Amino acid sequence: MAQPNQKKSAPKDSGLERQLVCSNRRARHEYDVLEEIDCGIVLSGSEVKSIRNNKISIEEAYARVDDGEVWLVDCDIAEYAQASIFNHARQRKRKLLLKRREITKFIEAADNDGQTMIPLAVFFERGFVKIRLGLCKGRKLHDKRQKLKEQDARKEMREAKFR
Repeated sequence: MAQPNQKKSAPKDSGLERQLVCSNRRARHEYDVLEEIDCGIVLSGSEVKSIRNNKISIEEAYARVDDGEVWLVDCDIAEYAQASIFNHARQRKRKLLLKRREITKFIEAADNDGQTMIPLAVFFERGFVKIRLGLCKGRKLHDKRQKLKEQDARKEMREAKFR
């Protein structure tokens, strides 16, 4: 028999725990995304407040490996107005948190064939800021055109199907 003062735990729905802050739409157009991984990021308090206010841009950002650690470079997080003198630098290198096994896997893959690591999205998961990092290979101009032609063909087929 259950005690009347005990709270019943509700089942957790993983879909409701993620809150997307921003995404890098241009990356999917300019690069072929070969592999994706979610990682944490080391931030100060004012940076987290700015991210909660959607004041982040990852359009020009990329990830780099230095001394066995992965760093996010050129990510712009706007200053938080209420932080006054305790504010952060807008575009500083920020450390990404990955397991050692994942870092070595990404280093090996990034060294091959001119692949690069591009942030694809920033989101909150259980209150923590996470970055979806993609291992990408650059597209040539004719590849971009080919992709657009394929998308147009698929769109026309869908429209013809519903007529």
